[in-house]
Amino acid sequence: EVRLVESGGGLVQAGGSLKLSCAASGFTLGDYTIAWFRQRPGEERKGIAIIDGTDGATEYKDPVKGRFIISIDGAKTTVFLQMNSLKPEDTAVYYCAARWLMDSSSHYYPHFDLKEESQLYWGQGTQVTVSS
Repeated sequence: EVRLVESGGGLVQAGGSLKLSCAASGFTLGDYTIAWFRQRPGEERKGIAIIDGTDGATEYKDPVKGRFIISIDGAKTTVFLQMNSLKPEDTAVYYCAARWLMDSSSHYYPHFDLKEESQLYWGQGTQVTVSS
């Protein structure tokens, strides 16, 4: 079964840290970008960070830049999101999502795309709550 499963969410005080995990099964992360999205209360879901599973290149959106770090393990089975200096506005459900990196000829085509509709696989989400 093709799955992504997030874990690591919880309650943390402002200024603290959490590390989220996104574990893949049924497919190879090395052929995908893996992105972290979040949905804050009353808002639409937005991409915040992305990593190329082939070469490890990363990109971050401004609200998390300098505070969050996305990484992938050596086995290409799990993507992490290290969240530091957490703020109450980081409170959200966090999702991971995967997008295929190959073109129609199965040739590596590196590009980042954080549009929700571009993602192929989604996890169920994990809640992060940051208290003041």
